[in-house]
Amino acid sequence: MSKPDLLFFLSAFLFCSGLLIAVTKKNAIVVLMGIELMLNAANLNLVLFNFQKKGMGGQLFALFIIIVAVCEAVVGIAIILKAYHYYHTSVPDQISDLKEKN
Repeated sequence: MSKPDLLFFLSAFLFCSGLLIAVTKKNAIVVLMGIELMLNAANLNLVLFNFQKKGMGGQLFALFIIIVAVCEAVVGIAIILKAYHYYHTSVPDQISDLKEKN
């Protein structure tokens, strides 16, 4: 097995770990961390594909994804902090103002 093949498996493992974290955890900040892990796995794939094609396209897309991930993290943390300030919890299941009443 070559080195890029092992890195593709690492990328798949990182993506699956991030997906598992995003689905199973209840804390909103940990869910954001899982999403960031999935974005980093996608970046690793783009750089590896770029390494195989000998071009610059993959690195430019990876840079774009990093910029989008930073913006997503800033907006997400701002929303979480505002919700924590108002509801005094960071668990999304305990915020029930927008849920239907039975």
